Amino acid sequence: MSRPLEERITLPGPVGTLEALLHREPGADIVAVICHPHPLHGGAMQNKVVHTLQRSARDLGVHTLRFNFRGVGKSAGDYAEGAGETEDCLAAIDWVRAELGVNKLWLLGFSFGGYVAAAAATHLERWPDRLLLVAPSVERMPFADLLPLAGAATVFIPEADEVVSPLAVRDLLAGEAGVQLQEFAAAGHFFHGQLVELKTAAEAVLQGAG
Repeated sequence: MSRPLEERITLPGPVGTLEALLHREPGADIVAVICHPHPLHGGAMQNKVVHTLQRSARDLGVHTLRFNFRGVGKSAGDYAEGAGETEDCLAAIDWVRAELGVNKLWLLGFSFGGYVAAAAATHLERWPDRLLLVAPSVERMPFADLLPLAGAATVFIPEADEVVSPLAVRDLLAGEAGVQLQEFAAAGHFFHGQLVELKTAAEAVLQGAG
């Protein structure tokens, strides 16, 4: 049976509307929200890693929402140093939970979006049921300020990452309570040629945790 296509929608954000793609999964009681890479370096919800994460969640039978941060695509506003984008993420979570009538949340993010997802998680009343961070930005963003995390998280580390230092990620997060690190020996930052492996690993984490 074919799955419904994502709907192009707009949702209310802190500084105007946010452009988004929503997949409604009949009967699902979980929504996965996926955050994209850095807005000033071409990051957008159409990014291949973001799309792969969306497909991973969708294929496990949950609702999904990916959206453009402020100033990206048709989303209103301007880049806001991560703090504003965290507000965008929280607004998207609030909206989609109300729209779909679900409380269970999987929160995923790639690169800059990994920082934003973790930052948003720290503001939620209840920690996400899954928090998956792919090559999170730990050097350019104040990720250390979020520690210790208030709940469990899985972090994917591409060992050939040319954007985010794998060593920096390990130095910051290895040994943190509740944080699981998973390494991808042959992968670069954007998982070129490794998206199938990324999808398989993401599905295992999303399906198997908790």
